Amino acid sequence: MDASGDRQSLYNGFGDTMSRAVEFVATPAIFGWLGHLIDGRTGTRPTFTLVLACVAVVGMFLRYWFGYVHAMEAEEAKGPWRKP
Repeated sequence: MDASGDRQSLYNGFGDTMSRAVEFVATPAIFGWLGHLIDGRTGTRPTFTLVLACVAVVGMFLRYWFGYVHAMEAEEAKGPWRKP
């Protein structure tokens, strides 16, 4: 790979990392805000806020966990040690 290809790969990695960071922050915040709105309507503060924020955090964890497992299986399938 030439220098410009290395640079492009590096920039893509930075972009992917930044989008994941924003997603890690924004998703629980949005779910918590929606829970806050529901709590305001039903008078059950802070039940829905906490529940929806926790659901978002667990969902994000599972999404990235299974994505990681899938990516590692794909990488292992490329290696010289793979089974025929």
